[in-house]
Amino acid sequence: MGEGYPAHLGEAGRVPSVPPSVPRVRGGAFWRWLGRTVLRLGGWRMAGELPDVPKLVLIGAPHSSNWDGVWGFAAKLALGLDARILGKDTLFKVPGLGALLRRLGVIPVDRRNARGVAEQAAAMIREADRLWFALAPEGTRRRVEAWKPGFWKIARLADVPVLPVYFHYPDKVIGIGPLWHMGADFDADMARIRAWYAPWKGKNRGI
Repeated sequence: MGEGYPAHLGEAGRVPSVPPSVPRVRGGAFWRWLGRTVLRLGGWRMAGELPDVPKLVLIGAPHSSNWDGVWGFAAKLALGLDARILGKDTLFKVPGLGALLRRLGVIPVDRRNARGVAEQAAAMIREADRLWFALAPEGTRRRVEAWKPGFWKIARLADVPVLPVYFHYPDKVIGIGPLWHMGADFDADMARIRAWYAPWKGKNRGI
């Protein structure tokens, strides 16, 4: 246990420190406690360090189960991290659900907008002083041969780096990787990122 992992692989429920430039939720001591408790009861650990940057695109993989959302949100709450996630605007019309989604960092996106989702997300990042935007690059829980280019487009349009985060179910580790800066060659960027993800296994599959 621990070979090949980056620093700070501690006991279940412990999380790495959050640098000053990273966007954080104000207050929320109860939610941080709740997130740590969920991780501890589930036996999950976190490895790696958060980069001290105010804006980036965060990707999480392998995404092979709905449980990824449970552990991912638990880690987000435990860190007190103000990471934003896009959700269909129609979900916010459900009574009571909109407030909860906003509390969890989900923001509505209008898929009917003439500007595409990537353009909307990139504009939101550019206009903010601090914003971490998170998404699953595979776009589905099923195995795919090629990742969707959305996160690459968003990072390029907003001129921000990409932070890879992995779920490794055999050891119950959520790991934080190095920052990647996207170039002009989509295929080359995807090849190097997928190669980095190769050792990590999701609940039902790897990359």
